[in-house]
Amino acid sequence: MNTKLMENILAQPRELSGSLKHTLGAGRAQLDRAARVLSDARHIFITGIGSSWHAGMAVQSIFSAAGRVAQLVDASELLHFTTLPPNSAIMALSRSGKSVEIVKLLDKAVAAKASIIGVTNTPDSPLGQRSDAVLYLRAAFDHNISITMYSALTLVGGLAAAASTGQNVADLTGPIEAALLETDRAIPAWRDQAESSPWFENAVPAYLLARGAAMASASETRLLWEEGAKAPACAMTTGGFRHGPQEIIASMTPVGLWLDQKVLRTQDLSLLADLRRKGIQTMLIGHDLPADGADLAFEVPHAPQGWQFLVDIVPGQIVSERLARKRNVDCDNFLYCPYIIDKEGGL
Repeated sequence: MNTKLMENILAQPRELSGSLKHTLGAGRAQLDRAARVLSDARHIFITGIGSSWHAGMAVQSIFSAAGRVAQLVDASELLHFTTLPPNSAIMALSRSGKSVEIVKLLDKAVAAKASIIGVTNTPDSPLGQRSDAVLYLRAAFDHNISITMYSALTLVGGLAAAASTGQNVADLTGPIEAALLETDRAIPAWRDQAESSPWFENAVPAYLLARGAAMASASETRLLWEEGAKAPACAMTTGGFRHGPQEIIASMTPVGLWLDQKVLRTQDLSLLADLRRKGIQTMLIGHDLPADGADLAFEVPHAPQGWQFLVDIVPGQIVSERLARKRNVDCDNFLYCPYIIDKEGGL
């Protein structure tokens, strides 16, 4: 019998396909409006909190690849520690549109005359009602932990970023649909790999490494480790790991690495080879992987350049669910965290 978390993972490719069709179909007018607001703004802030902030990493990567500066700021930090300059636009990512930091941030944005782009699954929420453009995810809410909601935020927010930087987003439809279909087909094999892999014997804690847009997937997987498996993990850049934190291998901590489609592939594979020679259990996630590149390897489908984050999060979700079951903990329910955080103090 599947956990609710696994049921959400299984439904995810289909739900994302629906979000894509809505955004480029019935929701196209709002997408175009959001693109104009972002294009006209002098300063762009991307914000969210929790998994939504990780989704913002993927969205920011689309801006960065196009040479457009966009700051990613945790919603609580943006609310309390950042002054919004004139001609600012805020892209706020929030599945519910009701998180306390997002709701309070709306007043700050209005006072600063900043435009608001709401990316949410609840268009009648405070975020939806007060946004200059509302990008509706139009996907089924997850049981508890954010699975489809996280990925839909990366997809829809990424489309807005792409459109605002002059890309023809309609050209992305076919390739993204193909990647989602192949992901759906690959999930059973990925589950089998996770079930039988010895990588999980010492997977608490784990170091999760990535570069570029894949930092969104590594960071979200770290959160899933904590939310679902109730276990610690660390997510950081692959480059940063080599400047000191690599000393952790003395403790035989396992390492997972997301491999970019083009950047520093040879160097990152060399890092994994060195780790394996030191006796470290390694996990590798990416496209066009070499044979025997890691102890546990997930070959993800080809995705449009810069959009691999849509598919390389799925193995991270699967291994998180597997770890929860191995630890005999309930990945379907929170012990302390409510579904919507509506106050800023306490647990």
